[in-house]
Amino acid sequence: MATPAFEELVEDFEFLEDWEDRYRHVIDLGKAMDPLAEPLRVPATKVDGCASQVWLHAQFDGGKLHFDGASDAMIVSGLIAVLRKLYNGLTPAEVGAVDAKAELARLGLNDHLSAQRSNGLRAMIERVRETAAQEA
Repeated sequence: MATPAFEELVEDFEFLEDWEDRYRHVIDLGKAMDPLAEPLRVPATKVDGCASQVWLHAQFDGGKLHFDGASDAMIVSGLIAVLRKLYNGLTPAEVGAVDAKAELARLGLNDHLSAQRSNGLRAMIERVRETAAQEA
């Protein structure tokens, strides 16, 4: 169960021949995000378990998740952008139904991230899922 935005990303990745191109694309996605406002970069929005600084700010509008985020690492900003494509616009129940590991495997991310980055990605996914569960 992936959003249309995530399906589009999967299609984009199919056209990118090697992992370096995909890595650059993820970084570009992060660079294209609007910056997270400084007042939202607070301990309550900080994600523990990441090697770099990460903040995720989630809200529900009309029962649908919308979150923004920021990181001090370019690749992590890109991973936030990927997660936004995976989750934004879903209801809390839909967020809970997403098999993030399987969806991200379609991009090949599981095979090319360091252990620290993989742990951080899992922490971000868990934060999104917890936020949705609290809203449900």
